[in-house]
Amino acid sequence: MEHGALWQDYDLVFPSTVGTPQWGGNLSRAFKAALRRAGLPEVRFHDLRHTCATLLLRQGVNPKYVQELLGHANVSLTLNVYSHVLPDMGDAAAGAMDTALG
Repeated sequence: MEHGALWQDYDLVFPSTVGTPQWGGNLSRAFKAALRRAGLPEVRFHDLRHTCATLLLRQGVNPKYVQELLGHANVSLTLNVYSHVLPDMGDAAAGAMDTALG
């Protein structure tokens, strides 16, 4: 607001002082300051990305969609990084086969 005519509204959670996207260390500093103000534990901004992918995969979202959302070059990278969230997929597959075969 203090920059008046310079303000560009991108509807961002952590905008720069003129409303534009922040990069690198500035974004990290703004995020950590927001965590401190909210009384939350310190985590890396990147941890939000990891949490998002983990929650989506845990809820059964197609890994190809998660791969595209994260911008990974291929789905194998996504599955290699996040396979730890899918340990019970074998149980789900066995249950699906049991249902299919009656």
